[in-house]
Amino acid sequence: MKLRSPEHWSDYQLIDSGQGMKLERFGDVTLIRPEPQAIWDISLTMKEWQGQADAQFIRDSSKSRMRTGEYDGWKYAKKLPPNWRLRYRSDKLDFQLKLAFTAFGHVGVFPEQADNWEYISDVAQHIGTGSVLNLFAYTGGASLAARAAGFEVTHVDAVRNMINWANENQQQSKLDGIKWVVEDALKFTQKEVKRGKQYQGIILDPPAYGRGPAGEKWVLEEGLPEILKACGQLLAPTKSFLILNLYSMGLSAVVAANLAKAYFNAKEVEFGEFVINAVHGHSLPLGIFVRFTRP
Repeated sequence: MKLRSPEHWSDYQLIDSGQGMKLERFGDVTLIRPEPQAIWDISLTMKEWQGQADAQFIRDSSKSRMRTGEYDGWKYAKKLPPNWRLRYRSDKLDFQLKLAFTAFGHVGVFPEQADNWEYISDVAQHIGTGSVLNLFAYTGGASLAARAAGFEVTHVDAVRNMINWANENQQQSKLDGIKWVVEDALKFTQKEVKRGKQYQGIILDPPAYGRGPAGEKWVLEEGLPEILKACGQLLAPTKSFLILNLYSMGLSAVVAANLAKAYFNAKEVEFGEFVINAVHGHSLPLGIFVRFTRP
């Protein structure tokens, strides 16, 4: 099992974490957001945190409100624009992401995923390019990385607003040609199996819970085996790759590795945790992954 940390961020920084929170810099904007896994003490003082933070996302502590998914929301220390740009640049990749303050405390990027973006670019150099299917694709960081590497990308998300957001990212990054699909990911993969489609790459970033555009219910532990079974039929037998990310605190990296071996007959897989190294204090774990390449 490996610990993987992104190496090429200049516009993002984890400053500190602890007491159920994280202090992060996204470009010129510094934020405090909840982080359930950061159960240790902070390294800086809370006064130092508050002195750096431009905004903080505060969850309501009431159990009844937490059950309905409602939050207190963002508290601003100063006037901030509703959205701003974050640039990701490495030796092989260069694109931009729009960030914004969402009702759930997200801002439009999961910085730890940059390690997967580099992996996609490396795969293109080793096995060549073809078609990539990005499921639960959110604002499209992996789609941009795959398109920039030369792949033909089909980007699937159940939320129209996320598709629009990802399309803005494509335009700002001066890329084109990504195919946008607003559909339930499981239904789409099952249709693709019936159509006899195959892909050189499949990327899955499923949430713990979710809803499709027609109200389809998604529960990770229930739906994941079924969608992986379909993806096992969609992934090309040679010169192909798979990336699976999981954020459920109840699942381990070994579970992810077992799923890849079971549904893709993968003999050797890379699996582990994504971590972000902090300027102060402890490294922060931010999800698990499994990935492999077929030569």
